[in-house]
Amino acid sequence: MLEDESIQDYYLNILDIANAFDSLGEKISDEKLVKKILRSLSKRFDMKVTAIEEAHDISGMKVDELVGSLQNFELVINSKTEKKDKSVAFTSNTENDVVLGDSVSDEDLSENLVMLGKLFNKILKHVNKRPRPNG
Repeated sequence: MLEDESIQDYYLNILDIANAFDSLGEKISDEKLVKKILRSLSKRFDMKVTAIEEAHDISGMKVDELVGSLQNFELVINSKTEKKDKSVAFTSNTENDVVLGDSVSDEDLSENLVMLGKLFNKILKHVNKRPRPNG
């Protein structure tokens, strides 16, 4: 299995190989396929392989059951890495202000200051309403 290959793609490759063996007259058992799949997975699945080997009887496990479990694990890993990649981005308007020059009117600036003052007063009232510990 390649490092960036998904379980679904890998499973389709395994099925192609198993079907080719079957057409040549050699049937590969589920037990043998499960063992080969577990042995050939990439390093990112090492934890899951260990957990499957310890928790399940591999000799009685079906290939579809194994692939379902691995796909579930892959989804969890991918969702965790996506959450880590997401971050809050702050933008600066300084370039726009420089490019626009004096086009920012005094009225806009005044309105923004009034809004800021209102928000500050609202937060201050909220802070004053909180009970304070004695001491």
